[in-house]
Amino acid sequence: MSAAHVTAAAMAAEEERALLGSAGGDDAGVSPELLCSLPSACDPRRLPHRLIVLTLMCFLGFGSYFCYDNPAALQTQVQRDMKVNTAQFMALYAWYSWPNVVLCFFGGFLIDRVFGIRLGTIIFSIFVCAGQVVFALGALLNTFWLMNAGRFIFGIGGESLAVAQNTYAVSWFKGKELNLVFGLQLSMARIGSTVNMNIMGWIYSRVRDLLGYTGPSTLGLTLMIGGITCLFSLMCALILAYLDKRAEKLLSKEQGKTGEVIKLTDVKDFSLSLWLIFVICVCYYAAVFPFIGLGKVFFIEKFKFSPQEASAINSIVYIISAPMSPVFGLLVDKLGKNIVWVLCAVITTLASHIMLAFTFWNPWIAMCLLGVAYSLLACALWPMVAFVVPEHQLGTAYGFMQSIQNLGLAIIAIAAGMILDTRGYLFLEVFFSACVSLSLIAVVMLYFVNHLTGGDLNWSAKKREKLQKAAVTET
Repeated sequence: MSAAHVTAAAMAAEEERALLGSAGGDDAGVSPELLCSLPSACDPRRLPHRLIVLTLMCFLGFGSYFCYDNPAALQTQVQRDMKVNTAQFMALYAWYSWPNVVLCFFGGFLIDRVFGIRLGTIIFSIFVCAGQVVFALGALLNTFWLMNAGRFIFGIGGESLAVAQNTYAVSWFKGKELNLVFGLQLSMARIGSTVNMNIMGWIYSRVRDLLGYTGPSTLGLTLMIGGITCLFSLMCALILAYLDKRAEKLLSKEQGKTGEVIKLTDVKDFSLSLWLIFVICVCYYAAVFPFIGLGKVFFIEKFKFSPQEASAINSIVYIISAPMSPVFGLLVDKLGKNIVWVLCAVITTLASHIMLAFTFWNPWIAMCLLGVAYSLLACALWPMVAFVVPEHQLGTAYGFMQSIQNLGLAIIAIAAGMILDTRGYLFLEVFFSACVSLSLIAVVMLYFVNHLTGGDLNWSAKKREKLQKAAVTET
């Protein structure tokens, strides 16, 4: 799930839209005296109120991220209770990705032009809830195609909800505040994924003890209980819509907008550097998310871990990402040299997969390295798009990047399941290593293309800032 990276980077150019937190009291819809008389927790301009809004923003996507990896947390149970092979199991991830091959081009448009941020967020949250309910009903009724349909519906809302979440952030915060808010939102998303990995197996066990047997009914009830998190996020969306509407009336501010402009004709103008960034993105994430989707059983079978230990180690990538993403974001902002950071992340990821494939070393080492690398790549790769395309093409570039990423994830998920069914985990790890190797080749090519064309992808932050100031002075 990468929409958070996409919109966070694309919206950086829209910070000027943020009206809250600025000295705009004189233009408010009510008198400054009335605003000043409000308690700080009720005044949209004051920090306590905005912290309440920030909390709601962070929990807005919690349910979506929690339920996205429900299949990974319950892989053994899903395959046993539904009597499906690994390829069919991985189709649950593919069906999530399919709608977003197209929807990523229209999520921002729907928010800006059709629904508005408030209604759009509620609608996308309802899709997430409905998708999880249908997914759980499919298990309850022992109907696997219905589970796939549920994941498809869930996918319609999931990625677009992340776009809406970041649109709210841009509307309420700006400047350095905005960078921190994006980091906190991403951290909360990873916390949701981590909690899912470590608690869903336990919930399944409690439901099994209650019913006295395993099977589709036990699985369905477990997934329905997990869906409570989606309902909680929907409640956050409703409260946030009310507070945003109230702030609009009090401060006469506009509804938040994504600012995305999608023009598919821009694709023909994409540079070689941008296409290489796309290749890095697809090949890298293809070796991370599908691996996590299949990781629990891998650790049980190869390293003889208990289900609880396997869930814990499979979630370590998300655990590390929660605190490290904001840290690495700040580091890359301060130092620049994006290509170098991406290169380090890809090499570290390749080393992790090789360790998992060919050694019996403690897998905590490899998974911790993978968690650090995953966090670093996200912070260094996605902002590079803004350096190689004009501002008016940013929406198209990020939309296209997200589209092919989802296409790649859908195809690789099914391929990974088929490889595991026919060849086993060793061949699967070799396959993932090959994907990362392709990403590594693309990074090296990007380095030389950037160097030969005089690009700024590998400039230091100080050099970028100096040249930007010089350009402003000239104009």
